[in-house]
Amino acid sequence: MTQTSNRFFDEIGRLMNDAAGAAQGVKREIDTVVRNQAEKILRDLDIVKREEFEAAKEMARLAREENEALKARISALEAKLGVSSPAPDSGSMKTDG
Repeated sequence: MTQTSNRFFDEIGRLMNDAAGAAQGVKREIDTVVRNQAEKILRDLDIVKREEFEAAKEMARLAREENEALKARISALEAKLGVSSPAPDSGSMKTDG
């Protein structure tokens, strides 16, 4: 009787082991499908990658710094020449109304 019960438990163990392996395979397949679908959705939404965003942010920061430096140089040159800066709204168009 012990051989029969051992064989039975061996079969149950083998069956459980096979089921666990199959479940892991199914999980990997599901993970792959979900990942591929998520990547497709993100590509379709045309979302910017983090690296590209950081690069653009850095370029904007450098441009602002350069703009401020140029403003300071212009102000210094105008002061040296005795010229006053134009008013900020001098470029706007006036309409009769």
